Amino acid sequence: MINNDFKMCPMCGSLKIECRANRKWVCPDCGFDLYNNVAAAVGIIIFDKDNNILFEVRAKEPRKGFAALPGGFVDFEESAEDAVLRECREELGVELSGKDIKYICSFPNTYVYKNIEYKTCDIFFAAPLPEKYTSIADFISYLKPEQSEVQKLNFYCVKSEEDIKKIPLAFESARKTLQKFILMGDKN
Repeated sequence: MINNDFKMCPMCGSLKIECRANRKWVCPDCGFDLYNNVAAAVGIIIFDKDNNILFEVRAKEPRKGFAALPGGFVDFEESAEDAVLRECREELGVELSGKDIKYICSFPNTYVYKNIEYKTCDIFFAAPLPEKYTSIADFISYLKPEQSEVQKLNFYCVKSEEDIKKIPLAFESARKTLQKFILMGDKN
């Protein structure tokens, strides 16, 4: 059961706190307001010349055991571009060049964690495989995934809608991004 509701005001303890449209909490006793704003998250498609794409198998909820593109939430005082580079360092142990990443698209997403529903705006980028690697499989052998985030690394060849349907994706926003990715012409 998803529960995005407070039972009492976190400021004064009043039991009269009201949730309005699952977006804002208001306490009529002390005037406390809390907005449930959209969180920014990033993801990246790392691909090789054969359209093999790197995926993480999630090590934690939500959607533990499902495939996801490397990425995560944007930190305070951080751009989306900086966030995706940081997430690659943290989750994969690899340093990508900022000049190699290219914005693709963004999609809304719902992220349910510990029975709280978070609305996100997922911002996606793509980057070709760094030149020193011959394939995604070769690249995976050099990566050092963060075990608390990543069960294992995998790759899928993504050239069609049918290819996307075969991937046990964790999030709908990634599916829509992959659809957009395959429709792109020159990806470099």
